[in-house]
Amino acid sequence: MPYVEFSESFLQELADRNDIVDVVGSYVRLTKRSGANLFGLCPFHNEKTPSFSVAPDRQIYHCFGCGKGGSVISFIMEIENLSFPDAVAFLARRAGMELPEGNSGDREQSRQRERLLALNREAARFFFAELTRPGGLPAQNYIRKRQISLEMVKRFGLGFAPDNFYSLTNAMRAKGFTEQELITGGLANANKGGKGVHDVFRNRLMFPVIDIRGNVIGFSGRILGDGEPKYLNSRETPVFNKSRNLFGLNLAKKSKSGYLLLAEGNIDVVSLHQAGFDGAVASLGTSLTPDQARLISRHTREVVIAYDNDGAGQKAAQRAIGIFRDLDVSVRVLQMEGAKDPDEFIKAKGSDAFRALIEASKSDVEYRLRTAEGHYDLGDDEQKVAYLKEAAGIIAQLESPVEREVYAMRLADRAGVDKAVLRDEINRGRKKDYYREKKKEDRDAARSLSRSVQPRDRNLRYENERSALAEEGVVRLMYCDPTLFEGVTLEPEDFSSPLLGRVYALLRERAASHSGLSPAVLSGMFTPEEEAHITEVLNKTEILANAKRALADYIGVIRSEQQALTAQQDLRAFAASQRNKKGYGG
Repeated sequence: MPYVEFSESFLQELADRNDIVDVVGSYVRLTKRSGANLFGLCPFHNEKTPSFSVAPDRQIYHCFGCGKGGSVISFIMEIENLSFPDAVAFLARRAGMELPEGNSGDREQSRQRERLLALNREAARFFFAELTRPGGLPAQNYIRKRQISLEMVKRFGLGFAPDNFYSLTNAMRAKGFTEQELITGGLANANKGGKGVHDVFRNRLMFPVIDIRGNVIGFSGRILGDGEPKYLNSRETPVFNKSRNLFGLNLAKKSKSGYLLLAEGNIDVVSLHQAGFDGAVASLGTSLTPDQARLISRHTREVVIAYDNDGAGQKAAQRAIGIFRDLDVSVRVLQMEGAKDPDEFIKAKGSDAFRALIEASKSDVEYRLRTAEGHYDLGDDEQKVAYLKEAAGIIAQLESPVEREVYAMRLADRAGVDKAVLRDEINRGRKKDYYREKKKEDRDAARSLSRSVQPRDRNLRYENERSALAEEGVVRLMYCDPTLFEGVTLEPEDFSSPLLGRVYALLRERAASHSGLSPAVLSGMFTPEEEAHITEVLNKTEILANAKRALADYIGVIRSEQQALTAQQDLRAFAASQRNKKGYGG
């Protein structure tokens, strides 16, 4: 078993009080119905067509695209990047339930997480205190230079990491934290030779990274003197993954603006909040990741990109546009004339000018068309043709015919070409995109068909596909109707798949005690990969009208495959004995 178990009655009550539709619905827009199920875009991989299914009657979810699935507990584990006990605690808090005394799941893992969060909290307090001391003068001067107010220093919890190898480590050891905890938490490195540790962050203005629940999970530090890197982020730890978090989201999630502003740097975020734009966030030293975009999409359906006004910023904006389009998030892009970033623009022209810039900001399509136009000399016929082809390709990607028509007319007028000719070019582009997408879908379908028998996780591979498919059928039938166990002599050892054999044994045990097997209980008994596969198995169609006959057929297949395997083994044993006989083959 992968976890120390909570009681089944507790897990069942937890699931009952955290309806999977309500929980998933707070992260995913579930709008499309298919029978009794709800569908939406999967939060775990990028897709344009909803393949993420939630079954209210079974209280399970399953993605037909990436294969993830399970109960409400496994959903929270996956989407919040939590361990099983931490996900249980998360849902217990949500439902106002008390955790059982002395039964807190994987205690060591949960304790480590709590210790690291406590360490980060104390480190943030240490850095904040150091900022106000005489040694914090370099950071104080930098803050004054960047015109950051005291209110913003407090709101973001800014601090100072002294230019000393042992300031933080000594202070944290004095509070009872071990050297190993400092290393695991990404705040210290081991000294050469392995004796002792030293601070990771030195002579830096410190920005605590705070998650949406208010936990300090990591740090970003800007160097105050010479040296590289300019910004240093915490390395990955059990509580911090920079590709799945955003600086400032803990504050921006409360914004009433109706959109989030996506900036490149921490200073930009602080400056924007100070100017009244409280929906500003930034990725942590990386280009926007799909995980970060999905995190943003849970809080807004509109993003305004305010990246630096240079080549790198434009490239990053183009990439972000593609990621957000896949998530059905509308995007506008700021083009700041006379300033390289939001901080510089606001200082030069004021917050009212920046607000006007947002109101006049172009849609992502207009931005892409304008950016493409800047790469060509439209006075040259060849370059003009090349630009129109690229622009037509951009418009061809739009799903809405109305949008395509509006942008086609605008482009034709601007470029001085016949609208009908441009429409033909756009239609050709759409046909190319259609056939390209269809080929991809056909390839994906072929791959899906070829792997449909095998579990997605290679560690769960079926050795005997024919028997395993029948074993899946047995598990489905027994799950839906436990009374079918009566008179069945099939044993878990008869299963070619160890995982399906374990599930069968569990179902039989529950049937004997007249208790069902809920998805929430499964979450505590199997790994996430195993649970996802079990969910996929249970999600397959099974006709129950003639269940006893179907069960007999499935068992017949399992028995026949057992006999065939036994015959093969006997034949190999006989061949081996003949080879071992003295003089055989001589």
